[in-house]
Amino acid sequence: MNFVQTASDPHSLARTGVFTTDHGEVRTPIFMPVGTVGAVKGVYHRDLKDDVRAEIILGNTYHLYLRPGLDILRQAGGLHRFEAWDRPILTDSGGFQVFSLTGIRKLTEEGCTFRSHIDGSRHVFTPENNVDTQRVIGADIVMALDECCPGDADIRYATKSLELTQRWLERFFRRFCETEPLYGHDQAMFPIIQGCVYPELRKRAVDHILSLTGDCSRVGGFAIGGLAVGEPTEKMYEVLEQVCPMLPAGRPRYLMGVGTPANLLEGIARGVDMFDCVMPTRNARNGSLFTWNGVMNMRNAKWADDFSPLDPDGTSFVDRTYTKAYLHHLVIAGEMTAAMIASEHNLAFYLDLVRQARAHIEAGDFTPWKEAAVKKLGMRL
Repeated sequence: MNFVQTASDPHSLARTGVFTTDHGEVRTPIFMPVGTVGAVKGVYHRDLKDDVRAEIILGNTYHLYLRPGLDILRQAGGLHRFEAWDRPILTDSGGFQVFSLTGIRKLTEEGCTFRSHIDGSRHVFTPENNVDTQRVIGADIVMALDECCPGDADIRYATKSLELTQRWLERFFRRFCETEPLYGHDQAMFPIIQGCVYPELRKRAVDHILSLTGDCSRVGGFAIGGLAVGEPTEKMYEVLEQVCPMLPAGRPRYLMGVGTPANLLEGIARGVDMFDCVMPTRNARNGSLFTWNGVMNMRNAKWADDFSPLDPDGTSFVDRTYTKAYLHHLVIAGEMTAAMIASEHNLAFYLDLVRQARAHIEAGDFTPWKEAAVKKLGMRL
């Protein structure tokens, strides 16, 4: 995996770039739709490519390991072939999902023991078998196994959590370097920077990762984890302001699990290159649409007789084809098509958001454009 920075904003840390995988190029800043179990909920892959214009999508190791399972994925020739997606894929290690299973998981030096949310069966993720699992899945970018520390953890817990993550990373990195991809295409790994909201821990995490990995070509970039998990938004921005300048300029920086449209723009301003979040599709299933002028709740009665296009500024075919009144009707009726239309709109909007950000970075006016956009993006329409 190779990354090249192509432009930078003179008034912030925002930048554009391109990273190259064996399944194609990805232009940054980029938003990555989340395809947890091998599908982005409610959106055909054809539409992801041609309408949403997604350049890379996610899969999740925890969910894919449990179902359909590694035997099926191995027989299929990996996740790309199984789900018929020929562009890049990134897989999370499953650490965050295990973190969310409080009460049915246990962390030890060896790894994480957890019970399946499907049938209650017992499983163990270690750094070593997590590498092996992600080799079978076959994503272009794989994430290291870590513990996602709660955003409100005290420094004692956060320190112990970081130390465990660091020891796991050393084992994950060793195993990754000892093994090879299974399907003829290259795989790169991203270590994850933890440390909660504590600057000294975040610095310790960065120093450890850079010392461990050096300029190893198998490390494609760096992820910033443990944010948007309960800490105040301003704390998240402070962590980004600290961490991004500490990371090598020649590799992409990935903010995991974030966030709102405003979060993306503020993250880009602080030097982040890659984002993912379930928000566009999850909120869509509840009738919520993101637009350049703010957020529309399509359950509201005000849309019942509004026959104007869904979003005159939208880039998806759904924005030109359907009216606000029609989508309101589908949402109220509980029709599954409502979630499909809203999901496609929201994902197309998120991809348009990062495309516009790239254009303004290249034009040199990103900062004033971002400030004006952020004021409108969170408004309720």
